[in-house]
Amino acid sequence: MKNVLITGATGGIGTSILKLFYNSNYNICVTGTNMNKLNEIEVNYKGKVKCIACNLNDDSQIEKLVHQSNEYYGSTNILINNAGITRDNLLLRMKDEEWNDVININLNSNFKLTKQILKGMIKSRWGRIINISSDAAKIGNAGQANYVASKSAIEGLTRTLANEVASRGVTVNCVSPGFVDTEILKTVDKKNITRYGRKYSSRKNGKN
Repeated sequence: MKNVLITGATGGIGTSILKLFYNSNYNICVTGTNMNKLNEIEVNYKGKVKCIACNLNDDSQIEKLVHQSNEYYGSTNILINNAGITRDNLLLRMKDEEWNDVININLNSNFKLTKQILKGMIKSRWGRIINISSDAAKIGNAGQANYVASKSAIEGLTRTLANEVASRGVTVNCVSPGFVDTEILKTVDKKNITRYGRKYSSRKNGKN
């Protein structure tokens, strides 16, 4: 039985990923910052899923997450880097903390968590890492310079790491969803959603 760690599990995409692995009888650890939703997961899955509160903006909490998950099921075989946030603003108005928060959660935490868990995967010569990006990385949505930069970097990180560890039995892939009706989408201005939607449609139809 493989062991799975899912970040951002209290969000819409994270919840769906959790259900998929749960229905396939994997050993699962999930993490998030919303304690109410983590408690709901504990109740709904009746002790079959280990919930670990973790602020991925904090290096010490990332280390604690790895330690607690290892205590629960041993080493992580499958890592799903799903956690992500938005702090939208035009570049000239964007505050340093808006940039830093998004880069830290969406990108830096992936690097730090992956680096720690990858050691065990290489040692066992088997592992699966799945990073969640976004179609926004390909479009360049106005007002989302921080978010787009983080997701674009994730795609580059995925390609590079995949080349580094393929010979060790570890695969690294990236999933890039379009708009999904989740809590994070509610943080985006409705006018921007409409504008982005037109861009996605044009792109799919081969127009610039």
